[in-house]
Amino acid sequence: MSRTSVAVRVRAPEESGVRVGPLELFFDLVFVLTVIQLTALLADHLAWAQGARVALLLSLLMWMYGGYAWLTNAVTPNSAVRRVLMVTGMTGFLVITLAIPDAFGDTGWAFGVGYFVVNAVHTGLFTVAGGAGVVRAFRRLGPLNLISATLILVGGFLPGHARVALWAAAALVQIASPYLNPIGEFRIAPAHFVERHSLLLLVVLGESLISLGIGAAGLEIDAVLLLTAVLALVTAALMWWTYFGVGMQIVERALAAIEPSRRSLAAIHAFGWAHLAMFGGIIAFAAGVKKAISHADSHLVLAEAAALGLGIALFLAGDVAFRLVLRLPGALHRAAAGVAAVAVIPAGMVAGVLGLATAVVVLGAMAFLEHRVRGLTWGDRAAWSTPAGS
Repeated sequence: MSRTSVAVRVRAPEESGVRVGPLELFFDLVFVLTVIQLTALLADHLAWAQGARVALLLSLLMWMYGGYAWLTNAVTPNSAVRRVLMVTGMTGFLVITLAIPDAFGDTGWAFGVGYFVVNAVHTGLFTVAGGAGVVRAFRRLGPLNLISATLILVGGFLPGHARVALWAAAALVQIASPYLNPIGEFRIAPAHFVERHSLLLLVVLGESLISLGIGAAGLEIDAVLLLTAVLALVTAALMWWTYFGVGMQIVERALAAIEPSRRSLAAIHAFGWAHLAMFGGIIAFAAGVKKAISHADSHLVLAEAAALGLGIALFLAGDVAFRLVLRLPGALHRAAAGVAAVAVIPAGMVAGVLGLATAVVVLGAMAFLEHRVRGLTWGDRAAWSTPAGS
């Protein structure tokens, strides 16, 4: 057995019993409203340019959501002042949510103001209550966060291409900031960190079922519609299995096995960029489901079918990256399924129900073959603790 595989089995001393609290879950529910709005924005106008705008907004929002996940990993919201500030941050996210439908039009200023409030609360809480090491690290990272938030605020008051340019520049600042300033002084508590991100992904994945209901509104209930709805649910369930089937305790141990000085950068890669791809995939998938339900027995246009197929492929690509960073098993099967998911596009262009049936076949075959090759039973989690490549 390799040294790494032994490490994955041992809970690191940094992993305390601290778990996600109810205020954090409440905060996440407000954030999920932004995902619902982004899905509606994409579904209302499925085109590459619109997809790029949604991707930009998602990147900006995920950076700040990730910032709050890191915040509550280091600072427990257990006092009246901290809780009031967290609710203030939630209020900022609510303003952002209301502004999303016309963020590139008349409500850009509200998006910018809400984002600046969210950033200011985050900076204030980290600086005041983050502890000596975290404060030292944040003094280097904080100014870059302020620059990006200012670019978003100013851009919200500018027209057209100038707004897009400033917001894109803000996203580039955020992407570069963990590499411009060392973040090794941030200490990650694996149990809390994994639970916080996995719960959000679970709720966002459930959002795809909301799209199912919206797409079916006003339609006559018949056998084809019911079959399409069931296939959409099964697809979402298989996406759930793709991420959660390994067991979150094993993910916690994998993160805990990484040396503390390198854990923060690994967390950026696995729970930042990889989850950004998974969230983007879920949003595209949900937009595709909305169209597939309303065109269950008729063809989808290319953009609608592409949202369905490429959404699944993007979700799988993010999960592949997630597993490679944490050295978890299953990356190869997910990569193959991501390529196969392209078959959903031509199937969906025949009929929405056929596109979802193809998605079920691809994801179901991946799940079956993965277990067959590794010799696992459906309930066996112990064998999953051997990292990929061992």
